[in-house]
Amino acid sequence: MKFDLSDDQRTIASTARELLAARSPFERVRSVAGEGRYDDALWRELCELGWPGIAIAERYGGQGLGAVELAVLLEELGYAVAAVPLLGSVLAASAIEHAGDSEQRARWLPGLASGELTGAFGGVRDLIADAPGASVIVLVEAGAPRVVARGDAELEPVDAIDPTRRYARVGGDGAALTGNVEAALGRAGAAVAAELVGVCRRALDMTVAYVSERRQFGVPVGSFQAVAHRCARMLLLTEGVRSAAYFAAWAADAAPERLPEAAGLACAAAGEAGVEVTGSAIQAHGGIGFTWEADVHWLFKRAQLDAAMLGGASGHRMRLARAVASARRQRRQGQRSDGSAIPSSMNL
Repeated sequence: MKFDLSDDQRTIASTARELLAARSPFERVRSVAGEGRYDDALWRELCELGWPGIAIAERYGGQGLGAVELAVLLEELGYAVAAVPLLGSVLAASAIEHAGDSEQRARWLPGLASGELTGAFGGVRDLIADAPGASVIVLVEAGAPRVVARGDAELEPVDAIDPTRRYARVGGDGAALTGNVEAALGRAGAAVAAELVGVCRRALDMTVAYVSERRQFGVPVGSFQAVAHRCARMLLLTEGVRSAAYFAAWAADAAPERLPEAAGLACAAAGEAGVEVTGSAIQAHGGIGFTWEADVHWLFKRAQLDAAMLGGASGHRMRLARAVASARRQRRQGQRSDGSAIPSSMNL
């Protein structure tokens, strides 16, 4: 069995990496974030490439690709900390496509696929990324999502610590999503975890580059045992969350019966890894790491808000433990477990 990206998936990754490196370097992120807005020019370019609809079915105007392709794209956007409303849009679109009815899909998916409309997805009164200005918001309350149009939303914009995105607390009434809600929530968790893979990867790359160049007592600080151990821990966490996130993305399309388990693993790993890896990056940069001029703080702030969206890791682990115990009992009884006993604990 081959555990690797396909040629097409690697092409998506390399294309996104090159485009974002050219269009959204940290200087650009700093500029648009300082103005309290999104990078509209970059968003238009992403829409021209069809990226908002990468995982939306072709009959709704999307590219008809899968959760792994979406994860590849979100990883690169997380690496760049791009100031665009793509995460909220793809989360809302995924929920509507997989848990909505035909009328909801026809109304919202074509616009979300083209980027003409933007979306957001999150828990009632939580800080919801990309909510200000969103055309449609999928609100989740007690595991039950509903679709709220902008005109029906009660929205309170909030200046969060991550200035690369617009956030708001949201309430409002809307039509319930009555389809496969568990799959919709699992896909959302996998998507946010994929973005955190990119955030962790960028923090690790920046840290290794810095400690290789910064010299103290005539040698690179990276040669000091304490610094080397910190970097090794960052690598371990980054690779762990990468494995978990892509397992969840793979399960979403190839083994949906395993998605609740896989999404739980991804959410638990990603939230903790994002916070620890980006925090370690600041520490490893020394005194400069705590300054506004050091770019690592963009990664730390994004990781904090993404981790909050995923919810506490302990809750995911408790549900996973109960599900494993339940599966073992069912196997002893000669029954097949489909993993559906794991409810989502995402704050999304």
